[in-house]
Amino acid sequence: MQPMNEVSRKLTVSGLVALLQDVVESNFVDVEVEGEVSNFSSPASGHWYFSLKDERSQLRAVMFRGRNRHVDVRPKDGLQILCKGSLGVYLARGEVQLIVERLTTSGIGDLQKAYEDLKHKLSAEGLFAVERKRPLPAFPTSIGIVTSATGAAIHDIMNVIRRRAPGLHILLRPVRVQGEGAAAEIAAAIEDFNQFTGPDVLIVGRGGGSLEDLWAFNEEVVARAIAASQVPVISAVGHEVDVTISDLVADVRAATPSVAAEMVAKSRLELEAHLDHLAMRLQSQLMQRITLVRQQLDSLQGRLRFSVRDWSFQKEALENLSHQLQRAMQGELRRHADQLGQYAGRLQALSPLNQLERGYVIASRTRDAAGLSHAEGLALGEDLWLRFVDGRVRTKVVEVES
Repeated sequence: MQPMNEVSRKLTVSGLVALLQDVVESNFVDVEVEGEVSNFSSPASGHWYFSLKDERSQLRAVMFRGRNRHVDVRPKDGLQILCKGSLGVYLARGEVQLIVERLTTSGIGDLQKAYEDLKHKLSAEGLFAVERKRPLPAFPTSIGIVTSATGAAIHDIMNVIRRRAPGLHILLRPVRVQGEGAAAEIAAAIEDFNQFTGPDVLIVGRGGGSLEDLWAFNEEVVARAIAASQVPVISAVGHEVDVTISDLVADVRAATPSVAAEMVAKSRLELEAHLDHLAMRLQSQLMQRITLVRQQLDSLQGRLRFSVRDWSFQKEALENLSHQLQRAMQGELRRHADQLGQYAGRLQALSPLNQLERGYVIASRTRDAAGLSHAEGLALGEDLWLRFVDGRVRTKVVEVES
């Protein structure tokens, strides 16, 4: 390598990074570094990528597949580990990284310890107990959502609800989901929903991320706000492998925000299938009762042929059985008719067409297209169809106002 005083002051980026690589890789060929794992990932290639951090700094690290297959304990965010290897420079980004040859665990990191301590404390208070968890409402009409207004979670939730149950009323309380002050905002949003708006169920969560990204949902203030909520809470934080304190305290844990939306948004097809199932059960039960009574009648007829003296008794028993059968069938029919009426009423309440009776209309670009929910994208002069409760009207856009 040339001495720095012989190198031209004007360097290309690649030239400077190459000089840096030469310095780093020549002087740090055998180092041991201890730190806490953060942002761990293991893509399909089999290599491990993560960061080592302490209270002041962090360093990117990689352990290639040929080396990590011999490691007994797979790293995870929050784990304290000891790495032995060499430093290298990744030329494409000019980043210094630790190329790990050997890896051993040395305990848990600060965040992981804080997580375990709070988990133990709240568990001892009974906040994770199954008996305190409440069931979700079967057919909610309004849903409160506590998440970021710009994150992936709200888009996933809305897409599911629009597809499965477009008539549901959605209340979004936007909050920060990571960083300083995020936990306090989340807790305040849960308290606001309980105090002012009163939805049928709450979804609290965000998309995936590192242990640090999800940390707001491991804060005690959020856990206690969920535990104190009078509205049933679904915790939907991160991906399926992420388990936060919020997940443990909530009434129900959803693997992802999309799964949480599917839990509360019963589709029309599911309701129709449920009604069909009830009708089939009713028919099956009635047929079983009729078959049983026929068998009893056949038995009585056989006994009557051999004992004329018992005729009056058998006749009375037959009449009693007939009355019992009629009462039982009428009772079953009334009960199932009431149940079918309840489900039909709930199904009708969820229908978006029900809103047309109240003076609303559904606008669409073509006669049979899906309804429009936004004015954005409409052009002057464009044809629109307006659907009323008793018919359709074709019109044109003469003005678009945001």
